[in-house]
Amino acid sequence: MMRSIADQDANELGGRWSVLVRQKSDHLTLDALLEELKGTTGAEQGQVLLKIYRLVFPHAFAEESVLWPLMRQVLPDGQKLTLEVEREHQEVNELVTALEGMPLDDLAREPLLVRLAEVLREDVRDEEDELLPRLQAQLSWNQLRGAGLAWEVVRRTAPTRAHPVVARRPPGNVIAALPLSVIDRVRDLVDGAVLRNSKQTGFWLRRLSSALTGLSHQVERLHIMRQGEDPSTALALH
Repeated sequence: MMRSIADQDANELGGRWSVLVRQKSDHLTLDALLEELKGTTGAEQGQVLLKIYRLVFPHAFAEESVLWPLMRQVLPDGQKLTLEVEREHQEVNELVTALEGMPLDDLAREPLLVRLAEVLREDVRDEEDELLPRLQAQLSWNQLRGAGLAWEVVRRTAPTRAHPVVARRPPGNVIAALPLSVIDRVRDLVDGAVLRNSKQTGFWLRRLSSALTGLSHQVERLHIMRQGEDPSTALALH
């Protein structure tokens, strides 16, 4: 029986540059942030969610661009395994998009936050207990380290916000990376400032954030951004 990467140390996972070590590190950070999110309201909740978004979306984007294509190459059932996780990623994108459309004091946010935490924890378990150990069994340490380098490069330049319309697979997600990453990172700065500033200053910052959100929606709806998508993870456009 394969051991979960959660039960292995860095040496067993291929060293500090291994993609498995980097995945596990992000998962531990996510667990701490989900604990921090519990019981928060208003601006405090918004600030913790921003931290979660900046961790989760680049992490998932790097998986979908680097790891899952590799898994589909080396595992006979890689297509099925990765599609299940891509569906979880799509649900996260849709939940976050819904949350971003609600005021921070809206009571309807609570069930969405609960479900968001559930899906994120399910995703971590699926990856640590099945997908990543399967990948570990197929790759050498040098290959794991090479994948770790590629994963880190993509993660550092990936979008940081939910984009449920963009394909979960290449080439669409790769094409979307640069324009959406630039927009998202500017929006992160603006939204962080909104949560820290007065109502008067915040009004203009919120207007700017809204404009950036609208721009990102226009970009992600370009047909080329949806190329390669599996029908089961595609968001219906109206």
